Amino acid sequence: MDKEHFAESPKQSWRFCMTNFKYDDGGRSKYFKGRAGDCAARAMAIALGIDYKAAYDELAEANAAGRMRVKSARNGVFKEDFNRVLEAHGWKWFSAPKFDGRKAYVGDMPTGTVIARMAKHFVAVKDGVAHDSWNSTHKMIYGYWAKA
Repeated sequence: MDKEHFAESPKQSWRFCMTNFKYDDGGRSKYFKGRAGDCAARAMAIALGIDYKAAYDELAEANAAGRMRVKSARNGVFKEDFNRVLEAHGWKWFSAPKFDGRKAYVGDMPTGTVIARMAKHFVAVKDGVAHDSWNSTHKMIYGYWAKA
């Protein structure tokens, strides 16, 4: 994808972001109803191609042993705990690409599948398209995990 696609104006950037989204709950609806702060479990299930409940349970264990001290992934996962889980699966952290005058967004992610970290959110990105239960493409990306 052309890295200059945001450079023209913020309005054009916003319009472009809105088209880079595909609804995907990662299989959550097979197990749970309603809403939750389980973006790490959704992103992990989608990006790693594993069952949602397996991702949720693994992150719940990491939460119990990590900073949250709660055996649940329903209300979020700290980056450090998520990082440990993804490293165990062979994924590596990378800082977001830097651009003159703007931040990185979903369309700036490398080709392939990554998990992007945004403010208070994780999202699976496949070939520049966010796969999630809501459209977060307007949020800037701090960095991402990719298969090492």
